[in-house]
Parts: sequence; C-alpha cells; structure tokens
Amino acid sequence: MSLLPATEDAARAELAALAETIAQHNRLYHTDDAPEISDADYDALVRRNAAIEAAFPDLTRADSPSRQVGAAPAAHLSKVAHARPMTSLDNAFADEEAAEFVARVRRFLKLADDEPVALTAEPKIDGLSCSLRYEGGALVQALTRGDGAIGEDVTENVQTVADIPQRLAGTAPVVFEVRGEVYMAKDAFTALNARLLVEAEAAGKEARQFANPRNAAAGSLRQKDAAVTASRPLRFLAHGWGEASEVPADTQTGLVAVLRGWGLPVADGFAFAGTIDEALAVYRAIEATRADLPFDIDGVVYKIDRLDWQARLGIVGRTPRWALAHKFPAERAQTTLNAIDIQVGRTGALTPVARLEPVTVGGVVVTNATLHNADEIARLGVRPGDRVMLQRAGDVIPQIVENLTRYAERPAFAFPDHCPECGSLATREEGGVVVRCTGGLICPAQRVERLIHFVSRHAFDITGLGTKQIEGLFRDGLVASPADIFRLHRHRATLVTRERMSELVVDKLLAAIEARRDIALDRFLFALGIRHVGEITGRDLARRFVGLAAFRAMIDAALAVRAETVPAIGESDRRYELRRQRAVVTAVDTAQIGPEVADALLDFFAEEHNRAVFDDLLAEVTPRDVVHAVRRSDVSGKTVVFTGALETMSRDEAKAQAEALGARVSGSVSAKTDLVVAGPGAGSKLKKAADLAIEVIDEAGWAALVAAAD
Repeated sequence: MSLLPATEDAARAELAALAETIAQHNRLYHTDDAPEISDADYDALVRRNAAIEAAFPDLTRADSPSRQVGAAPAAHLSKVAHARPMTSLDNAFADEEAAEFVARVRRFLKLADDEPVALTAEPKIDGLSCSLRYEGGALVQALTRGDGAIGEDVTENVQTVADIPQRLAGTAPVVFEVRGEVYMAKDAFTALNARLLVEAEAAGKEARQFANPRNAAAGSLRQKDAAVTASRPLRFLAHGWGEASEVPADTQTGLVAVLRGWGLPVADGFAFAGTIDEALAVYRAIEATRADLPFDIDGVVYKIDRLDWQARLGIVGRTPRWALAHKFPAERAQTTLNAIDIQVGRTGALTPVARLEPVTVGGVVVTNATLHNADEIARLGVRPGDRVMLQRAGDVIPQIVENLTRYAERPAFAFPDHCPECGSLATREEGGVVVRCTGGLICPAQRVERLIHFVSRHAFDITGLGTKQIEGLFRDGLVASPADIFRLHRHRATLVTRERMSELVVDKLLAAIEARRDIALDRFLFALGIRHVGEITGRDLARRFVGLAAFRAMIDAALAVRAETVPAIGESDRRYELRRQRAVVTAVDTAQIGPEVADALLDFFAEEHNRAVFDDLLAEVTPRDVVHAVRRSDVSGKTVVFTGALETMSRDEAKAQAEALGARVSGSVSAKTDLVVAGPGAGSKLKKAADLAIEVIDEAGWAALVAAAD
C-alpha cells in the first residue's frame, strides 16, 4: 500500500472511500456468497483503514469498517437476534504483530512483565460462522453470524449436518450456545461441482459451479429447502461459545475439552501455548501442513486461555480484545490485464475494475480485480495489455500487486474526467483519492444504485426487488424514486405482463413491499443513501433521537446553527472552519459523529430535491422508534469522567464498562458531567468536579456500581 495521507483532508477522503468499498465487499462476501475480491485484497483494505485511523484517530468514522461485523442476513431466511453478538477477529500478518497482541493484553489488564500469558492456537477454518443453541442438552436453534447482531435461522438445515449432534452427550448446562464453522472438505467440494455439472448437462441447463469450498458451504447451508442442504456434504468444527447459563470450565483449553466430551468435533490442530513463542511454533507447524489438511484454512487463531481474562478484555468495536487471527502469506500468479472498466456507484464514485485473462491462483480461476482508484492505477502504472502479478490468500479475486510490463512508448491509462454513464464532469475532491460524477440524481447510474441500495438487505430489505428488477423498473419508467416502489400496486396490470412476472410473483412482490411500510428508524435513515451515513451511523442517530420527530427537529436546528455560524471580523479561515465544525457537531449532538459525517447529513437535508424525496417517502412509510437496550444502571444515559490512576483495571477497560452500562465517557469535566471516578493522583479534574458539585466516587465505588447493574 502507498504511504499514509499527508493531510487530514486527504486522510478523511480516503477513509470515506475505504468505508464505502469495504461495506460493498462485506455484503458480497457475507450476504450474497459472491465475493469480488480476495481475502488478501480485503485484508489490505482493512489494514489500510486501520493504519489511517491510527495516524488520524480523530477522523475515525461512525461507519468505520473497524466497527462492523459481517453483513445483513439474507432475505429468504428468518432473522433472529443473537443473545450475544457474534464478533469478527482482528488480523495479524507478521510475528511482531502477534507479539504486540500479547503486549496489548498485558497493558489492558495491567499485568506485570513476568506474569505468564497463556494462549491457545488453532487453525482458522475458512467456512461459514454458525451458532448452535442447546437447551437442556438438546439442539433447539441454529443461526448464521449475519451482521453480528442478527443472524439467519438455519435450524432445519443444520439438523441435516452429520457432525452436529442433536443432543449433547453427558451433562450440559440449561442453556449453552456452541459456536463454530460449517465447512466443506476440499474433496467433497470437487465432487459437488462435478455432480452439479453432470446434473445440469442431463437437464439441459447451465451448471451452478461454486468458486471455492467456503462459498459452497455457505450456499448449501442457506438453502430454502433443507433437502438440498442434506444432499450437500457439510461438516462442522466447534471453537467457542455464546450465551451460556453456565460455563463448564475456566480456561479455553478446558472448554474445548468439554466440547469434545459433548460429542462436538474440534479441529485436530488445537493446541495450548504457554507463551507467544510457543504459539508461533504452532503457527509454523500448521502452515507447513496446510496443503495436506482436508479443509481450507487461511491462518491460525490465538486466544487468551483464561476465561476470566477474556471477560475483562471484552470487545472493542467489532472484535474481541482476547483473540487474534494470524493470517498466512498470500499466493501469487501472473496474468494479462485485458481492460479497465469504470463503474459508477450510488454516491457517484468512479471505481476502476480490472478485467483479467482467466488465471488459476491457488486452485481458483479469477477474472476480475478492483483497482480501487486513479491513484492506485498510477502507482502500479497498469494499462490494458500489461502482464501483472496477482496475490491471493484464499478467495476468488486477487489483488494486483505488481505491473510486470512497463513500456515507456505505451501511453498511461487515462482516468476519465467525465462520467461514463451521464457525461457529467467527474472531479476529485481536494486532497482526496476518489473521483466522483457531479451529475447527482440526473445520473442514471447513481439513481439506480440508490434505488438498489434502498431495497437492499441492510436497508428496506424488500424480497423480490434485486438489481435486475430495479434496473428494469427504472428503465421502463415505473420507479424513479423510493416512494414509487410503494406505489407499484397501481401498476399491477403492467407488472404481470413483464418477463418472469406471473400474477403469483407480482402478488408476492407487492405483499413484500406492503410489509415494509413500517420500518425501524435506523434502517430508514440508512436506506436514504446519505453519504457517510452507514448502518452504524444510522443506528447511532436512531438510538440518540429514538423517533423521527426528534430527529427532524435536530436537523432543522442544526441547519440553522450552520447557517448562522459565519466568519468573524479578522478571523482566519482555519480558525473559522474549526469553530464552524465544532458548532455543527454540537448541534447534531450524537456520539461518534464528527464534522465530516455531520456536514454530509446536513448537506443532504439542505437540498430541496432531497427533502422532497424524503417527504414523498414519508407519505408512504412510517419509521418506528428505536430504543437502545443496555444494562440498566445508575449511570445509564449519564456522562462519566475517569481521572487519576486506576489500580485494578486499565482506563480502556473502565471506559468499556461504562459504555456497556449506557453511559457516555468524556475526557473533561464540565457542567454536563454527572459522575467522576477518581483514582490516586487525581488533580485538576477532581478540583473542578468539586467546584461544580459533581458526584465523585473512587474505584471501589465504581466496581460496586458495575456489579449492581442489571
């Protein structure tokens, strides 16, 4: 990857582009089982995002990929909330990063340098995450990970997987969720594709061919018909747990032994490691035998062995602090770059896509790769006809890491300065890396992409309205805005005459649309397609304002504040901009929303045509209030400040506890502060709390407050 951005503006622009790109690939991988980039390419994007956030922490976005898990569940499966979130793992790619993981644990838990930190190490299975809920030892429910908070109910399908016991052997807790990976063995994957090919040829149809075992496993488990799942050779390996009325061990090693005793399969490569050096030795051993394993893996997972330490470490964003995935090096191959196509997204971003001469990398044939942006094309110097080096780490489309053909007499690729869809001027934002079409809603690509986004699983989730259907309805003038979707019932007679649209299909579609007239506020806000307002930001806004009336009042007030904040006489541009940004952020008044997101939100509602679309939509749908459920405590909804030295926990752990209790953590004491937790050495903040008559407690008092929470 290239050097870090030189300015905040450049960093802000690249983080915005990364958030949009990574969200798209999350949907393709987790929801559609149709990834367009490789694990290596995806990991590179995530690492680039993390590196920029580390260098510019104040620019971390509310919809940052570092705060998200998976993607929304598929529409054809019932959706069920997880009792405990299913998280994703942070990644390491070097021994030094694995060692730093242990060092972070030491710092967080305030451990002495000589305190042993025991780990476990196990193969990272490249499968579909699944949670199995047992009650009284009997399997009662199975869910996929989904977006981490809500999964898909695949209970009936899971009951056909021979590895998964319907009843646990021996004595089990009243409630215990087993978590693991559903996968397909390499030889079974090859046999399945061969069988599907034979069956298709016999029926005179086009054969469905899975790209790799992971996609085959995901597609097989998420079938509408459990009989189809039963015909597929799925396997399961357990590696952890979710909700549990009782945890029958005090270490990860002990828990894995219990899982085995209950009759659940566990990876043979699971090992205890007393030190990070021993864990790295396990990594080397597994890497050496990787090709001989019956299933695909893409790394080794390290976990802190002590479960009480796991509980203290907790989760930050989308990842547990007590686990790490140490990925294997990527695989490489050479091929020819045949063409560079430009695709236009819903925000107008022009994204270059490399069309490749088909090549096999690690057993998978790949034909496409993203080139990210114009800067990446310039860095690589790639042009159609060049030989390129690809890198792959276990999925479908690799990353282009090197241009092997650099002929001076051949012209460089000319990135378009006009939109290929509408001909409008395409410009790059100052300090940014993304080139955008300026056509807005006059650009058919953007209008269609926004409509596709509106009906997507993350947003209104309307079954039967996919990309092709939206494109066709837009082309034929039946749908031009989101509200038009809810007026399609007026065109029933026309719809039934369309290709593959029988009366039954049309009636199902119209029923699916009617079912979405009532929708949660967070999904409604996300569906609007406001730039920088992703699922997480939509959720933050909905939790902050609960209902639409309060949200609209905030928007109107914030727009007024922004309009009234004008430069003072003699004030520099920089000072004015900082003051304006503070005013806007204060007016939006939502945790995790900074100036860029706040301005984007207000920019949307400042446009009359956007307000018209918004009001038109509200004539057809009703957003529901959203109430955020947290542990009830005396500090729920209050602002807490920690000051001085904490002796039994780190500041990060204390902050995590406060947020879990529904409190806001601030770094400074003000009239808005409700509680100060003061440790030894507390200074000016303690004095200010006394001056403002703010309640002050010590660390022991905080621990008692946490213990008393519901």
